[in-house]
Amino acid sequence: MVIHEKYSHVERLQDLLPLSLQILRFKLFAQRRKAMRHGEYTQVSVDEYPLRGDAPNPEEVMARKEMLTKLTAGIALLGKRCQELFRHKLQGRTFPEIRELMGAAALNTVYTWDHRCRQQLLGSMGGRWEP
Repeated sequence: MVIHEKYSHVERLQDLLPLSLQILRFKLFAQRRKAMRHGEYTQVSVDEYPLRGDAPNPEEVMARKEMLTKLTAGIALLGKRCQELFRHKLQGRTFPEIRELMGAAALNTVYTWDHRCRQQLLGSMGGRWEP
């Protein structure tokens, strides 16, 4: 096509053969450059690195279950005020809302309660948040 459209004035076989080989070489290099730009030579096989599934890792599930058991047991050992504070926090309430619900005089009082309750919970869990 290129020879016919662009080089229609060349008619001799001695001129057409080198010209056709030169055009072929340019086309091959252009194809190779395009493949490099598109990353066709650096692609990784899908079978080599399978995608991670949506199912949770069994080790993570077990660690989470163990942590939940420790938290539940630790909160059960705390006093009523700490249990109520954690219940409000788990319900997504803010500290000003917790202050009103628990009848604290100042917001800093709730912060102090929260700090002390978390320290007690940490102590009842063995001094570490991680299993």
